[in-house]
Amino acid sequence: MRRRRDAEGAEQHRPARGWRRTLYIVVYEADTPAGRAFDLAVIAAILASVAVVVLDSVPAVSRRAGPVFAVLEWVFTLLFTLEYAARLACMPRPLRYALSFYGVIDLLALLPTYLAVLVPELHALIDVRILRLLRIFRIFKLSRYAAEYRHLSDALFASRRKIAVFLGFVLMMVLVAGTLMYVIEGPAHGFTSIPTATYWAVTTMTTVGFGDITPRTDLGRFLSSLMMLLGWGVLAVPTGIVTAEMSARRGLPAAPRTCDACGTDEPLPEANFCRHCGHRLPLHRPD
Repeated sequence: MRRRRDAEGAEQHRPARGWRRTLYIVVYEADTPAGRAFDLAVIAAILASVAVVVLDSVPAVSRRAGPVFAVLEWVFTLLFTLEYAARLACMPRPLRYALSFYGVIDLLALLPTYLAVLVPELHALIDVRILRLLRIFRIFKLSRYAAEYRHLSDALFASRRKIAVFLGFVLMMVLVAGTLMYVIEGPAHGFTSIPTATYWAVTTMTTVGFGDITPRTDLGRFLSSLMMLLGWGVLAVPTGIVTAEMSARRGLPAAPRTCDACGTDEPLPEANFCRHCGHRLPLHRPD
C-alpha cells in the first residue's frame, strides 16, 4: 500500500511528456535501469569527491597532489552543478525540489567551491564540501535497498516508545550516580560539580572510561564497579528491543514488487511477469 502511494505521488510530480519526462525518469526514478545506473554514478562521484576532500586535508598529501586535487574538485563541482540543474529542469515545480532536504544538501555541496573563488575571504568554507557525504542518503532510493531500509525503519519507529522509556531510565541512573559520586568524592578528587560527575557516570556506564576523572575512595571505586557492570547490560537493551520488533514483523505479508520497466506494483506473490508491460518482475528476497 505504501509503495502504491509513493508511485501515485511520483506520478503527480512526473512531467506529462517530452524530454523532461524522460529526464525525470532517469534522474528521480531509481526503480528503472537508467535511474539505477544514474544513482549509482552519482553515489560513486560523491564518494570520490569526499575522498578528495579528505586527502586534501592531509598536509603531506596536499603538498604533492594539490594541483591534481584542485582540478578534480572543479570536475566534481561542474558534474554536481549539471546534476542539480537537471533535477530542477525536469521538475514541474523546481522550487519544491530546491527547498526539499535533498535540494538544500545539493546546493550546499556546490556553494563552497564557487564562494571560495568569488569571495576569497570565504575560502575557509571550502571544508563544508564534506556535506556532500550527506547526499549518500540517496542510496535508500535504490530498489534493491528499499525493502531492507523500510523493514529497519519500521522496526525503529515501532520501538520508539520503548526506546524513549529506556533512555529516560538511563538518564535517571546516570544523574543519580553522578550525584552520589559528587557527594562521595567531592571537588578534591576532580568531581567539581554534579554535571561533571554525571559526565563521569556516562563515560563509565558506556565503558568508554577516558580516565580524566577517577574515584579515589573505596566507596567511590565500588560505585564505579557497579556502573561498569551495569553498563554491559544497558548497552544490550536497545539492540534487544529493535531485534525483537524486527523478528515480530517477519510474519507480515511481503510488500508488493515493483516492475523495473514501468513502475507498476504487483501484489500477487506468485506472479513472474508484470501485468502491465510483461517485463519480468524482480524476485522476492528472504528477509
